[in-house]
Amino acid sequence: MRKNVNTPPAPNPILLSEAYAHCANLTKAHYENFPVGSLLIPKQVRPHVHAIYAFARTADDIADEPGLSKPERLAQLKNWKDKLDTCHKSPDGPIFTALAHTIHTQQIPIQLLKDLLTAFLMDVEHDRHETLDELHHYCTYSANPVGRLILHLFGYHSAQVAHYSDAICTALQLANFWQDIAIDFSRNRIYLPKTEMQNFGVSEEDLQQKRVTPHFKALLTHLIQHTEKCFQSGKPLLSQVHGRLRYELRLTWLGGREILNKIQQNDFDIFHHRPKLQKNDLSHILYKAFWPFYWRT
Repeated sequence: MRKNVNTPPAPNPILLSEAYAHCANLTKAHYENFPVGSLLIPKQVRPHVHAIYAFARTADDIADEPGLSKPERLAQLKNWKDKLDTCHKSPDGPIFTALAHTIHTQQIPIQLLKDLLTAFLMDVEHDRHETLDELHHYCTYSANPVGRLILHLFGYHSAQVAHYSDAICTALQLANFWQDIAIDFSRNRIYLPKTEMQNFGVSEEDLQQKRVTPHFKALLTHLIQHTEKCFQSGKPLLSQVHGRLRYELRLTWLGGREILNKIQQNDFDIFHHRPKLQKNDLSHILYKAFWPFYWRT
């Protein structure tokens, strides 16, 4: 029988288990607003979610590393891509050991992982965005591949579910941008589109001085309304997936929308009160996620 040259050698079970454990620990140490590989994800799928998240999280940290120059960050991201390209033959380190196994056993489209790296390269190259359309283009690489990867792990491949997933993932990414305006500005990065800032009379100096002006509130109100429309556009996905994934996605959808609510409840002062989910918020979100009547409309 002819040997399949594309099949990677069988990994050492102990090393593989250690690699997945490393990815799980990294995931649990970083996620905040939205469940990533939570207990709602079936046990057999959870390690693959952790492997994908660890790959993306590490690349994101490289792109954001303040101690590295722009050329150094670009070089490290290129090295990360090289490791992705060769991991099926010779995985380098625990993350790529786990990821190579996930890619092979789950038949993951590697282009989705490369798309994520494109977003991190964009982060290094561009610290400003001109328009909302440009920001949406960025989300097609930074956020949307994540949703498609999760759907792929659960066997959902249709164009329709991918379309709804993209809308939710873009909304989640935008909500995170509005949540972290102050943090991003401290890194000389602004995700508020320039044209929208100009239209509402908000300047970079306003951000530097942490001014929560009526103009700034009007800008965020506009952007939150736009983000809410994205959440609503993707809502049909929550009735088209089944089992535990349905509740995982409900929690994620509700969590993202709650961040938008927090911004407004804090009177848009994201400079002194970073909106984040608290324990009582999580219990409220859990109740909604499992309450059938909430999803009837």
